[in-house]
Amino acid sequence: MKKVAVFFLVLVVLAVSLWSVSCARSFQFFGKIISRVETADKVVALTFDDGPWNPKYTQSVINTLGSLNVKATFFLNGRGIESNTDSAQALVSAGHQIGNHTYSHNRMMFKGLSEVKREIDSTNELIRSIGFEGDIYFRPPYGKKLIVLPYYLEQQGIVSVTWDVEPESYDGINESSSAIAEYVIGNTKPGSIVLLHVLGGNNKKARDSLPLIINGLRSKGFKFVTVAELLSGNT
Repeated sequence: MKKVAVFFLVLVVLAVSLWSVSCARSFQFFGKIISRVETADKVVALTFDDGPWNPKYTQSVINTLGSLNVKATFFLNGRGIESNTDSAQALVSAGHQIGNHTYSHNRMMFKGLSEVKREIDSTNELIRSIGFEGDIYFRPPYGKKLIVLPYYLEQQGIVSVTWDVEPESYDGINESSSAIAEYVIGNTKPGSIVLLHVLGGNNKKARDSLPLIINGLRSKGFKFVTVAELLSGNT
């Protein structure tokens, strides 16, 4: 009985350890993963996940960022690009960076190599088809990854980019645009990567928070850059 108890204890510890790794923002077993950049410069990257789902919301975000002279990074789903190609092309035409957020936005922890390859490669092809020419970084859906996904990314030389500021993950904060903005302004550090969702029908509060965030951080001396600029130091 004692050996059985020890065996199950080891299994529990292993499961907890693997879960912690799967959720980690700055560690994975293979390849490069970045949640923020250590720098003394007051620079910050605004990043947006998912979509594009609705041309109206995409254009609204493009207009807001354009009016405030901000370039951001959009981690798009292949399915969204495929179904809303004009909106995806509009993001590229406006000068924003495009990243890979898989084709179907499924959790990628326990996928086989062939499925991981299909999710990544098909989305990269779609990103190229809309005219984006820069390096394509990757963001795992829900931030989840384990063995096969980071292994494949490393083999392809693709960098994973997560985040260190995520206001919508907290109850109360995600209930108003002012609370979202206050959280981002209060928790952003030099080199931070901010995660928001702004392209969907349920994302009005995050969309409305953008001018508050941008003006608030600018008042503290921050400059907005794309993820590529942040990682290259070309800020």
